Amino acid sequence: MTNEKLIKLAASVVKSKKMGDNTSGDVGCALITEKGKTYTGVCIDTMSGMGFCAEHAAIAAMVTAREYKIKKIVAVWKDKKRKVHVLHPCGRCREFMRQINKQNMDAEIILGKDRTAKLKELLPYKDDYSQV
Repeated sequence: MTNEKLIKLAASVVKSKKMGDNTSGDVGCALITEKGKTYTGVCIDTMSGMGFCAEHAAIAAMVTAREYKIKKIVAVWKDKKRKVHVLHPCGRCREFMRQINKQNMDAEIILGKDRTAKLKELLPYKDDYSQV
């Protein structure tokens, strides 16, 4: 699957919904696994900090299907004019991907229409406490 198609898939699940003081669906994520299956998810933002990123939701859907290896992943947000913007994964999401399967260090992270990086480039220091 091309980066553009995965970005469009992630954008297709972005449907912001206000739920009292909370929101959901402001950010969408799509990923493709080594087996070629795609999974999507949206973020949930809560005032208490118990919410989660769209990457977590998509990865949870993948794990529910008993898959653990990410080939490529992207998260997006739409502005008020509905223009799609690719978002870089936060540190928590980067670490979450690594902990799901250490082989995910080779997952391709889409950082823009024509820009990608391996997870290991974004999260280079993994479980190395020798310098502490």
